[in-house]
Amino acid sequence: MHNSGQVKIIMKAEILKMLREADSYVSGQQICEKFGVSRTAVWKVIRQLQEEGYQVEAVRNRGYHIVTEPDVMTREELESRMQTRWAGQNIVYYPETDSTNLRIRQLGDEGAPHGTLAVADRQTAGRGRRGRAWESPAGSSIYMSILLRPDIAPDRAPMLTLVMALSVAEGIMDCEDVEVQIKWPNDIIINGKKLVGILTEMSAQIDYINHVTVGVGINVNQTGFPEDIRQTATSLKMETGHDVKRAPLIAAVMKRLEMYYEIFLETEDLSGLMDMYNRMLVNRDRDVLILGAKEQYQAHALGINRTGELIVRREDGTEEEVFAGEVSVRGVYGYV
Repeated sequence: MHNSGQVKIIMKAEILKMLREADSYVSGQQICEKFGVSRTAVWKVIRQLQEEGYQVEAVRNRGYHIVTEPDVMTREELESRMQTRWAGQNIVYYPETDSTNLRIRQLGDEGAPHGTLAVADRQTAGRGRRGRAWESPAGSSIYMSILLRPDIAPDRAPMLTLVMALSVAEGIMDCEDVEVQIKWPNDIIINGKKLVGILTEMSAQIDYINHVTVGVGINVNQTGFPEDIRQTATSLKMETGHDVKRAPLIAAVMKRLEMYYEIFLETEDLSGLMDMYNRMLVNRDRDVLILGAKEQYQAHALGINRTGELIVRREDGTEEEVFAGEVSVRGVYGYV
């Protein structure tokens, strides 16, 4: 049995969906009958939606109608957008949290289901690769982390980062008219600048995965960046010239992830996704700088193999596979 707060959230998400999908007005009576609640209860939900910034018009004898939708981030808004079976079906929303990866790891330890998604409007302790701090203003970005419980060997988990990179890239292009690329292994690039960072963390025994957390940070509506990353970072708004709604974007990424994750599980590697990934790879057929712990060298990147390593050709013609955990790859003359 749901508690009444839970019922209210489900009802609010469903009412939102009804209003969004209706061609014209939805009568209060229709809503009352669908949920078995009073007119007053319906009116209260409509009032709440109006306070959150949805422009809902109420016309006597006709009912309710959504005029415009703002960039709202609430659990109900997110739930009303999801078109998946499991990815993002259990949503935990935070107006502000330390880091969605930390929240999901904790939820994972507490037994939360596969596909649980944490979304925050603002992060206070986000981390980038190699532990770099990640600045997070409210209202302008997507910070989300998903809990996965794959029945695969722990050494296969790093490939999930690439599965997510592909899902985010395609999800963005499902929503916006932009051309995005992937910088191996897991940055999403527009016009040579970084738009998205992805961080995967695993909790595992020697031969068994407890759970995997995949965190995603997308620059959505920022209009400027701090001095130190101004040359290399961008946002969807800066690239498209308009404000971008975050909730539909999150839903689009979840839809792609559900699809690609299942393709990944069929072979437990990237054979089914490799071609798609390589087509979007910004480093493909380009000279790159391989920055390893022991050496740095220049090589020609050819694409990824089925386990997600980058195949490069050294200057003497030998080919080798570069493993993401050990090196960084950069363009010879800049970030990509």
